[in-house]
Amino acid sequence: MRGFFTLFRKEMLRFWKVSFQTLLAPLVSTLLYLLVFAQVMSGRSEIYPGISYREFLVPGLAMMAMLQNAFSNTSSSMVQSKITGNIVFVLLTPLRPIEMFGAYVMAAMVRGMAVGTCVWLVSLLFFPRLPAHPLELLAFALLGNLLAAVLGLIAGIWAEKFDQMAAFQNFLIVPLTFLAGVFYSIHGLPPFWRDVSRFNPFLYMIDGFRHGFFGVSDVAPLDSLLIVGLSAFALSWLTLVLISRGWRLRH
Repeated sequence: MRGFFTLFRKEMLRFWKVSFQTLLAPLVSTLLYLLVFAQVMSGRSEIYPGISYREFLVPGLAMMAMLQNAFSNTSSSMVQSKITGNIVFVLLTPLRPIEMFGAYVMAAMVRGMAVGTCVWLVSLLFFPRLPAHPLELLAFALLGNLLAAVLGLIAGIWAEKFDQMAAFQNFLIVPLTFLAGVFYSIHGLPPFWRDVSRFNPFLYMIDGFRHGFFGVSDVAPLDSLLIVGLSAFALSWLTLVLISRGWRLRH
């Protein structure tokens, strides 16, 4: 397992050495979202009974920050390694595909969880409410970060340059995140768009995470957990196949 821990440590140091960019910047961006939307929508009626719109935003924004940062960690690391050519030093080692996969994904999950924890701790200054279901909250946080990290690894393996990776993020990850109920409840949508939203796996991550916070949600939490878990498993299996075959990694 020495190779796994070495690659994991390298990935951890990679984002920790620029923590102002990887941890502080997402925290500031999320707080700006919270302050701006909370101010603009301050007169809006409650989304759920006893939960103000400002409080409603917190879990969605925290999950959005986690997803985007977990995705960025694996995708940027892989693309950077391919462009600079140092991916060969990883491929030449006796690392098994599962060890390579685990090191990249686990480091991205640590970054995502760190960002989400910082957002939640700062939000306590404005809304001192403890999670209703902490274990459920943790389960959706871990699965959400896993899914985003795996998507980032797929994007990094597929992309040959940074603009391709940016296109993957801007045209897939960002729309899926923003249209997953971060700023609204899907019950407020017209029936057609409500049905379309149910095909978005990010909806179930955010909705389940919100249930962990407040104990209320738009979708049954067990259904959300099942969908997110199956999606994470399927994408993880696909990524392991791509790494095993060296697709776009060995030239």
